Amino acid sequence: MKTIISPSILSADLKILGSQVRAAREGGADEIHVDVMDGRFVPNITFGPDIVRACKDSSDLPVDVHLMIVEPEKHLKNFIEAGASTVTIHYETCPHIHRSLQSIRELGAKAGLTFNPGTPVDALNILADLVDQVLIMSVNPGFGGQKFLPIALQKIKQVNEILKDNDSNAIIQVDGGITSDTILEVYRAGARNFVAGTAVFGHPEGIAAGIAALRAALA
Repeated sequence: MKTIISPSILSADLKILGSQVRAAREGGADEIHVDVMDGRFVPNITFGPDIVRACKDSSDLPVDVHLMIVEPEKHLKNFIEAGASTVTIHYETCPHIHRSLQSIRELGAKAGLTFNPGTPVDALNILADLVDQVLIMSVNPGFGGQKFLPIALQKIKQVNEILKDNDSNAIIQVDGGITSDTILEVYRAGARNFVAGTAVFGHPEGIAAGIAALRAALA
């Protein structure tokens, strides 16, 4: 399965967002990751559909939207219409999770399901046929630049087994503390989609160098 590098604009220079997205595209990124936070489910407040639209207009890369918000079902249509190719929602915020995942697909996007570090992934056994992507948080969500939590490795392995048992082709994505030092062990655990913010947009030699360093570590 192809590996996917998904730079998170949470760490981008928003004053020049368009050029930062284009630089990521030119540097070899596979998609652009947008972390949407509401100040309720997580402490921080970030982006809305207009930022998704700006990312979509700035390059031809898919836009992967991670909704760290309460009641995400109320906002799915707006984000997908703005250009989201994948919308990932948190298991912790969705009392009617089947309906929400089905709605994402019905609206024309790929459906993703996220689990926080402290949330068991057992529910995936009855949801595997509804997801295209499973996002394992390797930090507690809300802020960029946090340190990778090793507990995520065991969860990635467990998710990998659940997906195999259910004949699912869903990809495992990991977000939080992904750097050239951590990406290989995450890959070995079973992940194939890697969200990186600081490691890309904060790389001292530039965005392309950050992406290249991640790919070199995988190689």
